[in-house]
Amino acid sequence: MKRIVGMRFSDKEAGLLSSFDMRKVHNKPIYWAMFLILLFVSLICLVPVIWVALSGFKSVSELYAVPPTLLPESINLGKIAEVWETVSLFKYFVNSVNLILGCWAFDIIINGLAGYVLSRVKPMGSRVIEVLVFWSMMLPGISMVPLYMTFVDVPLIHVNLVGSYLPIWLMSGASAFNILLFRNFFNSIPMDYIEAAGLDGCSPFGIFIKIILPLSRPIIMVVTIFTVTGTWGNFMWPYLMLGNTNLEPVAVMLYNLSSKSGMTADKYLLLLMMSILPMILVYAVFSKHIMGGIDIGGIKG
Repeated sequence: MKRIVGMRFSDKEAGLLSSFDMRKVHNKPIYWAMFLILLFVSLICLVPVIWVALSGFKSVSELYAVPPTLLPESINLGKIAEVWETVSLFKYFVNSVNLILGCWAFDIIINGLAGYVLSRVKPMGSRVIEVLVFWSMMLPGISMVPLYMTFVDVPLIHVNLVGSYLPIWLMSGASAFNILLFRNFFNSIPMDYIEAAGLDGCSPFGIFIKIILPLSRPIIMVVTIFTVTGTWGNFMWPYLMLGNTNLEPVAVMLYNLSSKSGMTADKYLLLLMMSILPMILVYAVFSKHIMGGIDIGGIKG
């Protein structure tokens, strides 16, 4: 065990405890105490997901049995296909993907350009705009009502956008958090690249397309993950804007099913597990970029 612990800590570049600290006997209880706390927190997060996954394969009688059981008596994989076809889950998956793609495009293009302008172009009054963007993150939820009314009757053109993806896409393109995230990252790009492109006659927009974006793969990956996970689990605005239409995403479909009879509890729990499975796969594939987003978000502007 001592050799394993030493190998783990020898690769660390930073942290509260190093391999040298672990040679001291009084530091080992601290390490194992922190390890047990993290293990306990991990179990709190994982147990509900595991319980939902296993309960979906139980029968109704097993689900309401007293005392409750953790493992189902048998696992019928055909139940997955039955639930999939019953609710036409593929259609709602497609709706969610369409919603995510639009939110991603608006997020990267509009918020990325805004962050680039605040970071490198810096027009007159950019400092005031930057402060206002930051203050907008502190607005309470009372902005929901006037924002909804704006989409019901868009000023000047008087168009009702309810029943389309466009309002949610536009809101995704006005994320103060992502604007500041882009700005902080662009501040870390050396000015030499931008000045050299400017001397070659490249316009500010051309510099953004040809220089900034190719160098911004890390931040684009991080914002992409935040957008995908946030949009997939977004319920309120899709419910308000897309309710009772054929454009409903998975989150709205789950809510509508919960308020209707006809689906047993075990099948509904299985449906819940199937709906969160895509995000579990996203995290498993892009976990390195998700953790890297913490460092990117902390870059000094």
